[in-house]
Amino acid sequence: MPAIQLTQGAIEYRDEGTGPPVVLIHGALVNAQVWDRVVGALSARARCIVPDLPLGSHRLPMNSGADLSPPGLARLIAELLERLELDQVTLVGNDTGGALCQLVAAHHPERLGRLVLTNCDAFENFPPPALRMAVKTLGRMPAAITLLAAAGRFRFARSAAMKAVPLTMKPIPDDLVRAWISPLRDPRIRRDLARVLRDMSSEHTLAAAEQLRHFEAPALVVWGLQDKFFALADAERLVVTLPHARLERIPDARTFVQLDAPERLADLVAEMAATPAPAA
Repeated sequence: MPAIQLTQGAIEYRDEGTGPPVVLIHGALVNAQVWDRVVGALSARARCIVPDLPLGSHRLPMNSGADLSPPGLARLIAELLERLELDQVTLVGNDTGGALCQLVAAHHPERLGRLVLTNCDAFENFPPPALRMAVKTLGRMPAAITLLAAAGRFRFARSAAMKAVPLTMKPIPDDLVRAWISPLRDPRIRRDLARVLRDMSSEHTLAAAEQLRHFEAPALVVWGLQDKFFALADAERLVVTLPHARLERIPDARTFVQLDAPERLADLVAEMAATPAPAA
């Protein structure tokens, strides 16, 4: 993938397809590959830009003093859109990436034409209650991330972790899980992840929610109904909060809707990308 130098550091990104720009934002401890199935189904209808954000599965470490708080990461996404000269972007977020997309829409909406949120952190649930203790432990104890990286070398440990944290209806292929975990062997990537996790707080998503009441672009909330971590109630609240939003329910999908129902999600995103955006 090509890399681009931003203020906080260099990031890699995938750029595939032609048509209206769609930027796909992943969550913590995964990378751009989590969107591969959607890109395969969407790239004939849209230009898909998928960055590897510094959320623990990235290969290029950030600058030593990089601001990896949620507002800092939102600024990084906004800077990426600016540097790539993208306008009328359909911004799509999942998991932690959905929270970051809310912050971009709230504080840096200038280049956005539409917003799509799939199962993600929102309101008081950042991080989600079921994972809050684990996130706090990893953020505050660097040794815990080192242990995670060491355990991730072994297939049985990766399999056990995915069973303990069921993010999809069917098992995630091990080669994909390995690609997410292996960057943590680099201590600089572990440093970046600790910074990200340490600064996760509902104060950011609650503040963003207040600003989202003024977001005038079309919005779509797509929610897998079998999710173990992100409640449908938050999806319904997002639809009420965003002035021009609607909700699509995906019955047989969990947190990673993009893996459970990639064709359906691609169709919904393509439909949104073709929706006329409000005049500037």
